[in-house]
Amino acid sequence: MMRVEIDPHSGFCGGVIRAIGTAEQHLGKGGRLYSLGAIVHNEEELSRLEARGLVTIDTEDLREMRDGVDGEPLLIRAHGEPPQVYARARELGFRVIDCTCPVVLALQREIREAHRRMAPVEGQIVLFGKIGHPEVLGLVGQAEGDVTVVENVDQLRDRIADGTLRTYRDIELFSQTTMSPSGYMQIQQYLGARMAGAELTVHASICRQVASRHRELSEFARAHDVVVFVSGRDSSNGKVLCELCRGANIRTWHIGSAAQLRPEWFGPDDRVGVCGATSTPKWLLEEVAGAIKNLH
Repeated sequence: MMRVEIDPHSGFCGGVIRAIGTAEQHLGKGGRLYSLGAIVHNEEELSRLEARGLVTIDTEDLREMRDGVDGEPLLIRAHGEPPQVYARARELGFRVIDCTCPVVLALQREIREAHRRMAPVEGQIVLFGKIGHPEVLGLVGQAEGDVTVVENVDQLRDRIADGTLRTYRDIELFSQTTMSPSGYMQIQQYLGARMAGAELTVHASICRQVASRHRELSEFARAHDVVVFVSGRDSSNGKVLCELCRGANIRTWHIGSAAQLRPEWFGPDDRVGVCGATSTPKWLLEEVAGAIKNLH
C-alpha cells in the first residue's frame, strides 16, 4: 500500500509568512493592494491573493508612472528593494508597506557598512547569488552597484581572470540568503586560496532556516522511494532545493500543482515524500499529497 508523507519542515519561511499575512490583513479591509513584484514565487498562491484584490506591478511600472497615486498602499515583498525604489515609490505618492524579511534587512545593512569600509582601501565586495534575482538587486543597490555577483566557481574564476576581481586587495564575501551552503563553501575555498597577501572576510549571511532545511531535506529525500517537490517555476530557492532532493533521490519529480502529477511515477508500495520551497504554501503541499493518494 502506497504511503504519502508531507515534509514537516517545508512551506513558507518566516519572511514570506510575514509578507503574506500583512497582505491578507490589508486585503481583508477591501480595496486594492499593490505589490512590487510577485509577493511569492508560487503561481497557485499568487492567484489566490490576486483574486482577493492584490495587484502586482514591477519596477518598470514605477519608472513609467507619471501621475501620483494619492496614498495607495504598495507592499515591498520579503526580497527587499534598493534605496532608489523606495524613493521613487514615495515620490509617486504610494504609502509604502515594507515587508522586507528581517534577515535580508540585516544583510542590506551589513553590505552598506562593508561598502563604507572597502571604499577607502579600494577593496571589493563579492556576493554569491543569482544574477538578476530581486533580493540580489536590492543588496547590490545598498553599495551603489559596486558589488561583483557570482553564481558559481566558474564565474568567480572568470572575474579573477579578467581583472574584475583584484585578489591583491581586501575582499568581503557575502551570500544571498537563500543560496546553497555547500555552494557558498566552494566559493569561499576557491577565493581564499587565491588571495594574494590581502584579507578575505567571509560573512555568514545564508538564512539559518534555509541552511537547516538543506540538511533536513536531504534526509527526507533519502527516506522515501519517490519525492514530489512542489514549487513555482520562478522560485530560485525551489530550483536549488529540488536539485538537492534529486541528488539524494533520483526519483524526484518537480511540479507546480497537483494537475501535473503522473500515475506512472508511483508504484503501489512506494513511500512517497511531498516537499517544497520556502515559497510553497502548506495548503498546496496538502492538496498534492491528497491527489497522490487518489491516483491508485
